[in-house]
Amino acid sequence: MSKKELTAEQEQLARFAKALGHPIRIAILQMLANQSCCYHGDMSEILPIAKSTLSQHLNELKDAGLIQGTITLPTIKYCINQENWQKAKSLFSALFVEINNEESCKSK
Repeated sequence: MSKKELTAEQEQLARFAKALGHPIRIAILQMLANQSCCYHGDMSEILPIAKSTLSQHLNELKDAGLIQGTITLPTIKYCINQENWQKAKSLFSALFVEINNEESCKSK
């Protein structure tokens, strides 16, 4: 049996999963989901982390393509990247369906 190459979908799904792998990032996405956009300064007043740490988490979400930012100095406005969010939902849904359809590992 030869080794299989990872698919682009597997790579993308892993990138989304990594970005979602921290509770602050989940909180950021939930905050953005409840409004059309949010300013960095507003988030730093609500979330229990330093501004510099918040910036790192926002960059991780932005690098994964889950959010996008608009710079209007001195502020940065963030919102969910709807196109990539739909892609993430589709990839995760397909993974969960695939796993759910597999024969479960049973002890004998």
